[in-house]
Amino acid sequence: MKKIVMLHGINHNMFGKRDPVQYGTITLAEIDGQLQALGAELGVEVDSYQTNHEGDMCLRIHQAFTDGVDAVLINAGAWTHYSYGIRDALAILTCPIVELHMSNIHAREPFRHVSVFGDIVKGQICGFGVDSYLLALRAAVSALR
Repeated sequence: MKKIVMLHGINHNMFGKRDPVQYGTITLAEIDGQLQALGAELGVEVDSYQTNHEGDMCLRIHQAFTDGVDAVLINAGAWTHYSYGIRDALAILTCPIVELHMSNIHAREPFRHVSVFGDIVKGQICGFGVDSYLLALRAAVSALR
């Protein structure tokens, strides 16, 4: 069975409480549950990970490389716009990487318009709320075929 790692970034443990105008009221556990259900339907295993510590995120990406995962989904939150450390860790991967965001980062504050991951990911999905996660999973599975 193909293995896909879902990386949730900084502050995502606060989904459901944080800025419901941008992110709705869905919790991280509910997002992960929907990813698990869709993963089962698509015949892939989804392993989710969340941290508020940049170094820990890099270590999890290194582990994904060591484990030879088949694809990585990442919603790095604010790290998307400035973390060259996470970008460099992602660049080590040889599998498809799909970047995603619940909000449309291009319709928000100017600093959010730039992704330092953009040139190394297979693609980006943003602006569809929780569906961004599900679309990203479908895109990753499609990239594996």
